[in-house]
Amino acid sequence: MTDATPPTRAQRFAAVVVPAAERVGYTDYGAKSRFARDTGMTESSVGRMWLGRTLPDARFYEKIAEVTGLDLATLLIEGGIMSPESLQSLTETDRSQVRSRLTPEEAADRLGIRDEAERTYFFATVERLKRQHHDDASDSPDRGGSAAQM
Repeated sequence: MTDATPPTRAQRFAAVVVPAAERVGYTDYGAKSRFARDTGMTESSVGRMWLGRTLPDARFYEKIAEVTGLDLATLLIEGGIMSPESLQSLTETDRSQVRSRLTPEEAADRLGIRDEAERTYFFATVERLKRQHHDDASDSPDRGGSAAQM
């Protein structure tokens, strides 16, 4: 009896995304090209992702979920990106936690983000959102913020 090597996260992700993509019509010639166009990814990134060699950048998760018809939470959990516990802790955040001064490092730790490259991307995303929030607030203080504009 041999021990099977568990799938990598990239392989788990592909095992969720590819069948979902095929169910909604990303089949036959040009499927990966259309998927790339519809998600904003490059064709080479899509090819590597479909083969289970790499994970896409986090900025594409929402669009991948949208075009495949998957719920984002399902994509993230079944694809091995987040644990159900991490996602649950995000959805149970109350007002007192939102107003706390949680550092990006503490947030990454609580979310289980351990890989250095993923942590770097997470921190850069936080900084970009802070800048965007600051820019939005300084552009029009009387417009009610981005949530009111939606």
